[in-house]
Amino acid sequence: MTRLLIVDDEPAIRDAVGYAFRTEGFEVETRADGDSGLQAALEGGFDLVILDLMLPGLAGTEVCRRLRARDPVPIVMLTAKNAEADRLLGLEIGADDYVSKPFSMAELIGRVRAILRRQELARSGTEGVKRVGDLELDPVRHEVSVAGEARQLTPSEFRLLCMLASSPQRVFSRREIMQNLWDSTYVGDQRACDIHISNLRRKLEEDPANPRRIVTVRGIGYKLEPV
Repeated sequence: MTRLLIVDDEPAIRDAVGYAFRTEGFEVETRADGDSGLQAALEGGFDLVILDLMLPGLAGTEVCRRLRARDPVPIVMLTAKNAEADRLLGLEIGADDYVSKPFSMAELIGRVRAILRRQELARSGTEGVKRVGDLELDPVRHEVSVAGEARQLTPSEFRLLCMLASSPQRVFSRREIMQNLWDSTYVGDQRACDIHISNLRRKLEEDPANPRRIVTVRGIGYKLEPV
């Protein structure tokens, strides 16, 4: 059974979201503050974490940062309706997606299922190891290495890299990338694409400020070059 952790200080949200996902067949645990949420996430072996940004104790952003440093578990952040800066920050520090409050329960469930489905497809994929220059991707094991050195990517970062690696040197538009990441024709704020690209460059480029591997094609999008 798929295990889900919900970290939110509002009892009504914990109860409603927990009930909705249990009805959908998930095993759900909840926490009301950042400290206990982080501890549970690190110890519990969850398949996905739904994390509120505004938490008592340890802030949601810090929970995300610390969790991401130790575990690639998918993270969906809950943000305030007008908190654009918080949404972008959440992606910068490793969240895979975000949903703004107040949210549709159907939308949240759909986002979670899309992320889990993408992970399952990656794990069960029949495509072998992909090499682009000294970059190596293993979709089945969800592993990436550069010149033999392993790099840890979030599920969304890994999916984005696989997309770029599927056609090296082909330019993908920001809209294409976001449609692929969100598994939907609705792409939301396309600046989220730039943040995912920036995160990938920090992890894969020798000099992220002057990238040679993940290259910007001005006015169009991005492409992956063999290095």
